[in-house]
Amino acid sequence: MSYTNGLDKPSDYFETLTWSGNSTDDRAISGLDFAPNWVWIKCRNNGQNHNIFDTVRGATESLESNNSNAENTDSTSLKSFTSDGYTLGTGSTVNSSSPSTKTYVGWNWKAGTAFTNDASATGIGTIDSTGSVNTTSGFSIVSYTGTAANATVGHGLSSVPKMIIFKNRNGTQNWIVYNENIGNTGFLRLSATNATDTGINMFQNTSPTSSVFSVSTDGAVNGSSNGIIAYCFAEKQGYSKFGSYTGGSDAFVYLGFKPSFIMFKNASAVENWRTVDNKRDIDNPVVAHLYPNLSNAEGSGAAYSDYIDFLSNGFKIRSSSVSFNNSGDNVIYMCFAENPFVSSTGVPATAR
Repeated sequence: MSYTNGLDKPSDYFETLTWSGNSTDDRAISGLDFAPNWVWIKCRNNGQNHNIFDTVRGATESLESNNSNAENTDSTSLKSFTSDGYTLGTGSTVNSSSPSTKTYVGWNWKAGTAFTNDASATGIGTIDSTGSVNTTSGFSIVSYTGTAANATVGHGLSSVPKMIIFKNRNGTQNWIVYNENIGNTGFLRLSATNATDTGINMFQNTSPTSSVFSVSTDGAVNGSSNGIIAYCFAEKQGYSKFGSYTGGSDAFVYLGFKPSFIMFKNASAVENWRTVDNKRDIDNPVVAHLYPNLSNAEGSGAAYSDYIDFLSNGFKIRSSSVSFNNSGDNVIYMCFAENPFVSSTGVPATAR
């Protein structure tokens, strides 16, 4: 099988960067093959908050996945976006060498095309939205103002999102995650360990369409007069997958590509979220984990026994950890490719 959707080179749309802090102001972090629109930075060897930035909200405007805080303006963090990366200040969460050198990881996504949707003029949705979108890679950043009334919001993708991550920018509300494999009656909290919650009607019990997603009256996704940001992901063959598997034994998950980044959550249990990538672990097994809901430093090594193999066509869980592989539990994942399993020219991905 070959892929002809223009995604033979996934690093044109997603890539991971790593660096060591040097406490130098206006520090250039570069090396991407694209101008990033969504940047997620975490200090690896120290208990620092996650920092999330995007071009829609603007540089210096930070959100933290590990807590419910409102948006914070920090002039010492990500100061500007560039054509192949970004410029950093001296803040401890992004670029510090004091009192000892800190190491960092940045996960980076491209959207790139600005959009504005006047709902009353277009007939798409009931709330106006603006943002940045890439229909080829299936990613959009959507900004809208909440109304506290049931509403629909245009997302710009022209395909159905399988995963959406929401944050109320103005209020102390949890991050909310919609995932197709949980369904439209439940949700997860990125900033917490909770299992799937079905006690609140977060999405009007309605799945997204190729033009809009639905939000209810809850403040986390539709607070009155509050700014809301939503990161929307549609699945693209050979590049991204937002799926689930049932825990038990050595689970193999077929993706159709060699993974570069995976975020996991056991949706059936009170467990941490986990992220792994191909830059912090360049060989199998993949053991270096960061936790989106915690400020903790990177966990790795035999003591964690959370082993994963990145394969040419998917990944294999070699751990009995409840986070990844508890028998019978529903584990969701968000995954992006290093290479498609077979390119449009017939070139196969190589194993590690």
